[in-house]
Amino acid sequence: MAQASILYHDKVCCARKFLSGYQLGARTGELHGNVYAVISKDGSDSRAHKQVVRAVSPSYKVSEISETSKDKGLRGKLNKIVLAYSGGLDTSVIVPWLRENYGCEVICFTGDVGQNIKELEGLEAKAKASGASQLIVKDLKEELVKDYIFPCLRAGAIYERKYLLGTSMTRPLIAKALVNIAKEVNADAVAHGCTAKGSDQVCFELTVYALNPTLKVVAPWREWDIRSREDAIDYALKHNVPVPVTKKSIYSRDWNLWHLSHEGDILEDLTNEPEKDMYMWTLDPEDAPNKPEFVEIGFVSGLPVSVNGKVLTPVSLISELNQIGARHGVGRVDMIENRIVGMKGRGVYETPGGTILFTAARELEALTLDRETMQVKDSLALKYAELVFAGRWFDPLRESMDAFMEKITETTTGSVTVKLYKGSVSVTSWKSPYSLYRRDISSFETGDMYRNSDAAGFTRVYGLPIWIRGAMRLRPQ
Repeated sequence: MAQASILYHDKVCCARKFLSGYQLGARTGELHGNVYAVISKDGSDSRAHKQVVRAVSPSYKVSEISETSKDKGLRGKLNKIVLAYSGGLDTSVIVPWLRENYGCEVICFTGDVGQNIKELEGLEAKAKASGASQLIVKDLKEELVKDYIFPCLRAGAIYERKYLLGTSMTRPLIAKALVNIAKEVNADAVAHGCTAKGSDQVCFELTVYALNPTLKVVAPWREWDIRSREDAIDYALKHNVPVPVTKKSIYSRDWNLWHLSHEGDILEDLTNEPEKDMYMWTLDPEDAPNKPEFVEIGFVSGLPVSVNGKVLTPVSLISELNQIGARHGVGRVDMIENRIVGMKGRGVYETPGGTILFTAARELEALTLDRETMQVKDSLALKYAELVFAGRWFDPLRESMDAFMEKITETTTGSVTVKLYKGSVSVTSWKSPYSLYRRDISSFETGDMYRNSDAAGFTRVYGLPIWIRGAMRLRPQ
């Protein structure tokens, strides 16, 4: 493995002195090639502001695909298609397939949403080797956190009790960027590599419907003869398309700033426990430190702003908590979920920072929200999560619910300290200037405002319906 280096104040330094593998989005042992990143004077990664990473990657042989007809492809004719491109197996083979079947120019688009830095290495070379005319990369991390992750966090949106919506939140953002780029390059269609059996296809296409319904959407997994990832690998090998997987390891993964998901392969057999080496981000809880770590999270109006008293940008805050949570094995979830298309599927997720934030936000709300408000918010959170998972991000209902969530959390300001230990997250202290907890009222030892004798009348009135029903049972028949 080549040395990973960082340009720091115009000097090349060892990466280990400034960034860990987790901060780069990958374990240091997974970084290959010569990677250079520009670090600002305050030590932050300037990629948060503009694309500055250049990776020296292997040279790829241009795909041996004959030029498609300028008049028509096998399935018709489109002028220009913008493809949501990750460089993974599916999108790599989609490029030549689109050229063959639609006789079109293919422009690839990649959104930098905080994925493993290795996924961005040599991406342009891969895209062009597959037959694309160009690759467009946009940094979407800040927008992802501020406009998608934070609203879901504020709403308390968790799908089916476990899933923190890591992929579902990202898809509408990428689709929105895809629509904008299609307009810029005058494309008449967009394409994605989502499987026909998953929910991602819905998230992509409903966003396109909402933002530009005149665009044609091409979904190769619903059209082509490829029926499995093994078939896709065979297609790639036949057309000399570089792909990152082998038939021995065919996990389908999605990595962004919020989470890392794993699907497929041995996980499709529900009797299989995930293999230890499948996890790429979080440390196994069994191997985590034997000493707990305490972390204080500061909030203003329902949104996190600081870690251990240090105010951070949204992206930096999540990155910091990802690093802390990962080393304690926090955020692993293995679940069976209901896909939008009607079938059940299994997903394994790693969401270290997100798990810490959801726990802290919920605990602070317990201090600042009254009972009725909390119950209504929790009930709406279920619907909010369902809308996001179903791809209805730009649905007026979700937008209206978001306005409610913003209003109702105006007083959710303060801090929560959590303890991280062997994969667990537990709260140890709460503080808020809007706290509804009053020790002088709640204490068993003091309290002039609430007299113990008041409880007798309250209990009598509150329990009156139950008393009447009990009395009726005692009446002689």
